[in-house]
Amino acid sequence: MNRSALWALYAGGFLGPFGGAVLAVLVPEIRTAFHVSTAEVALAVPAYLVPFAALQLVSGTLGERLGRRRTVRVAYVGYAVASALAGLAPSLDMFLAARALQGVANAFTTPLLLAGVADLVGRERLGRTIGTFAGIQAGGVSFAPLLGGIAAVVDWRLVFIGPALVAVVLAFYPPPDGVTSDAARPRFRALLTVRVGLLSAAAFFGYLGLTGLPFLVSIRIDDAFAIAPGWRGVVLATYGAAGLVLGRAAGVVADRQGARRTAIGGAVGGALAVSFLGVLPSALALAAVWTLAGVASAFLWAGLNTLAVETSASNRAGVVSVYQAFKFAGTAVGPMLWLPLYGASAGGVFAAAAAVALLVVGTLLPGSASASASSTISA
Repeated sequence: MNRSALWALYAGGFLGPFGGAVLAVLVPEIRTAFHVSTAEVALAVPAYLVPFAALQLVSGTLGERLGRRRTVRVAYVGYAVASALAGLAPSLDMFLAARALQGVANAFTTPLLLAGVADLVGRERLGRTIGTFAGIQAGGVSFAPLLGGIAAVVDWRLVFIGPALVAVVLAFYPPPDGVTSDAARPRFRALLTVRVGLLSAAAFFGYLGLTGLPFLVSIRIDDAFAIAPGWRGVVLATYGAAGLVLGRAAGVVADRQGARRTAIGGAVGGALAVSFLGVLPSALALAAVWTLAGVASAFLWAGLNTLAVETSASNRAGVVSVYQAFKFAGTAVGPMLWLPLYGASAGGVFAAAAAVALLVVGTLLPGSASASASSTISA
């Protein structure tokens, strides 16, 4: 196993979630820079996430056909150009266009990187390696506001120029190509199975009810405790820190106890933690419970990601890309679903999110997620 190659893939896995989550902390600076409203700046979130999620329905399979190395190299260069354009944009329209291009480029990196990680290790170490990747992705989501806020103290544009430079470097360290024969050429038909459908549903519920909640937790912290923005960022980062630290350990559990059992345990633990977030009496208590949610998420994603890379030997990146598309669709849907409910009841919205997280369990119970990967979904 080439450890330097593995860590390069981990670094690439950080960029996608980071790029999607970093905007949250930059709204005031971008609003001032372009003389626009908060609602107009908020358009940058779907501008990134919609192409990022939608293209992952096909990007993995296309990347396997064209070759992972070539595809990811081109995508990294595209991401670098798009990030530089975002950082140098003179208007909101150009900024939104650059954000969309970032989403397009990252759609062709994230699933191929995860497939490449799986190919670099043996089956006996698969869970711990995939768990580490999942932890780093969680870190990308949760550390984005903190790192973005630090950079914005100097200039918000650095938040985009810095990743552009990182992407250029990573273009020299693409994932290995998949090993397939002409007979086993990756096909879209391999994605139309019961198992892929259930894993995609689990990914959607997991992000909607757990990992995609930082925006809601941030609002809750501000409304209930009114702490300074810097400390708010620290509280939010505890979730990603827990996932980052425990990702590998969660993967070891997946290797020993089974990926499905590990994911179910993470979903149950995460739902339990989330259910308390709307009724806690202090910011310190909320930080502690949010950290526990991050611990649970490490086990959830170590298990689900391992199941995803094991689903299809002939089109591993294709399965992963569809699965990832539904992950980030959960993030995109979250604000539209949860914000109206939050206005009615803070405790109620987090209870509802916990119930959604528990839906992951239903997709993984024996007789559901154990369905044959070759069972084709009827039209």
